[in-house]
Amino acid sequence: MVPNWRLGLAHPCCIGLLFLLLLPSSVSVREPRHQSHVHRTLLKPHATLPLSRSRFSAKTQLDFTTHCNESCYHKAEDQDKEHLAFETLYADGSRTLTTVDLDEVDVDPPPRQLTSRHKRLKRQIYGADGRFNIRGDHFLLDYPFSTAVRISTGCTGVLVSQQHVLTAAHCVHDGKDYVKGAKKLRVGFLIPPSVNGTRSGQAPVKKPLVRWVRVKRTRVPKGWIQGPQEVSMDFDYALLELRWPHRRPFMRLAVAPTSDHLAGKRIHFSGFDSDRPGELVYRFCPVEDESNDLIYQHCDARPGASGSGVYGRVWDDILERWERKVIGIFSGHQWLEINGENRDYNVAVRFTPLKFAQICYWVHGNKVDCSQD
Repeated sequence: MVPNWRLGLAHPCCIGLLFLLLLPSSVSVREPRHQSHVHRTLLKPHATLPLSRSRFSAKTQLDFTTHCNESCYHKAEDQDKEHLAFETLYADGSRTLTTVDLDEVDVDPPPRQLTSRHKRLKRQIYGADGRFNIRGDHFLLDYPFSTAVRISTGCTGVLVSQQHVLTAAHCVHDGKDYVKGAKKLRVGFLIPPSVNGTRSGQAPVKKPLVRWVRVKRTRVPKGWIQGPQEVSMDFDYALLELRWPHRRPFMRLAVAPTSDHLAGKRIHFSGFDSDRPGELVYRFCPVEDESNDLIYQHCDARPGASGSGVYGRVWDDILERWERKVIGIFSGHQWLEINGENRDYNVAVRFTPLKFAQICYWVHGNKVDCSQD
């Protein structure tokens, strides 16, 4: 199931060389054709309704696993306005529900036009463990690793603006109610490690520290809040707004292209896996398959990596170069049954045009700025 080249990733002697070779990643891939005109759907708020205060009765489920058959695998993008409505949780526990309308616009200059998706036939480790611990200030605090943050409920998030963090919805809500830890939700920023005491004759051991910042409000799509029996990974994303802006570099968002339009057909993400406490863990792998809403892959991951920003190198028409952009959120593990055959994958939520429009509205607060980043 796992290509042989991944077996070498576990050898420590190769890690430094691999970082130098892989991170710059100048991949020879044909540039997508530039489109002079594109039709896009934007979100605009319709009405905001008050809701009762949250009970915060749910338990955080870090090991998130779902099942999918052919009907859910082949379904088209969800165009239901009700699912694109969203709930806002405020720091004092109050809630609102915002309904939305869809606005069709023409944008110029646009990004590349996405091609149609091909169709073909537990969070865990696949073969040799291909994850890297990120250590040292020169890696840990540099882009893109510096965009990864901790979520106080035990998950990971990614910085997508100076005041916003994307994570997985199941890290803050179980589909029926907010988790207990969402009542005083915080985001943790890694800061330069301090020297932690030394023993005689030993070098100092450096451990990264975390600076916690309170969350001002949390937004979850209505497509996720359907009750536990209906929860799927399609809407497993949430946006956290920090009480104060940060000064770290953040990663821009993009509509997820097909894997053929990703440099190297690879995705990457960094998270705080539970089996490596206190460590930021980076991994990359090829996209194995994709549906309209999900990216299927075998990137090694463990609970705690949920909510990591999944990014790839996508073509930026304005800058005219390949740029790292967040194209999805790591969700968990899924069993996929196609033609009577069971397959297991680690899964990320794809940012479709409508999901991109929704998240963009959450970040910018208006539709004017919500063209393709």
